[in-house]
Amino acid sequence: MARHVKIGSQLHRSTAISTSNETTILVRGKNLTEDLVGRLGFTDHFWLLLTGTLPTTAQRRVLDATLVAIAEHGLVPSVVAARMTLAAAPEALQGAVAAGILGCGSVVLGSSDAAGQFFAAIAARMAGGIGAEDAASSVVLEYRSAQRPIPGYGHPLHKGFDPRAKRLFDVAAEVGASGRHALIARQVERVLPDLLGKPLALNVSGAIPAVLLDVGYPLAALKGVPILARTAGLIAHLLEEQLRPIGFVMSHAAAAAIDYDGGASGEFPASHE
Repeated sequence: MARHVKIGSQLHRSTAISTSNETTILVRGKNLTEDLVGRLGFTDHFWLLLTGTLPTTAQRRVLDATLVAIAEHGLVPSVVAARMTLAAAPEALQGAVAAGILGCGSVVLGSSDAAGQFFAAIAARMAGGIGAEDAASSVVLEYRSAQRPIPGYGHPLHKGFDPRAKRLFDVAAEVGASGRHALIARQVERVLPDLLGKPLALNVSGAIPAVLLDVGYPLAALKGVPILARTAGLIAHLLEEQLRPIGFVMSHAAAAAIDYDGGASGEFPASHE
């Protein structure tokens, strides 16, 4: 007789996020229609959904600032993927949004999560009594030894400093929320030239976890911030794609930019189309 193997823990059999009956919908213990709809902004609602509590003024300002900072960044790969998907399947807006989000990883969108884990490792050493400079240096050297990139540092355009990172730190300072993780982020920036042989400026993907962790945002949900923010930007691009389509322009430009260097059977004159 075949046995059904249960994968994962079977201990939790309830949710604390929402429930409903015939007349009432509860979200994190609050009445959706009486307490939240029309009374709460979306940033506050997102924080409530994640944590079960309403954000403080500082938490709201910092989270809102990070969402605005990362929502749009031009024709980056995620946007190109989304617009070209919509060009190929104009009836599938949801598929085009998904195409833009599915590439969230260590280089695009997911680097804020990687930087948050990096800062958390340094913070753990500081909690054990190691100074900020030594803690930062030791973790950087471990990443370098493992041939891992230092997440949250360096940018192809913003060499000296990333203006978005600077503004996020300014917002955190304005609300009195600049703390240990912001200190760690700056300390890493100071030790990198000696350890790597070149300076690398803190970028927006490093600033986002620094300011969010300082206001108590959950480490495990860091990747959700760029996903949520970039979804808004993708929807804007996809509306524009419907009104002023460039998906196939980008497709043709890619074909023109890439040379073929494989073999050919017999004569094969290049196309100039």
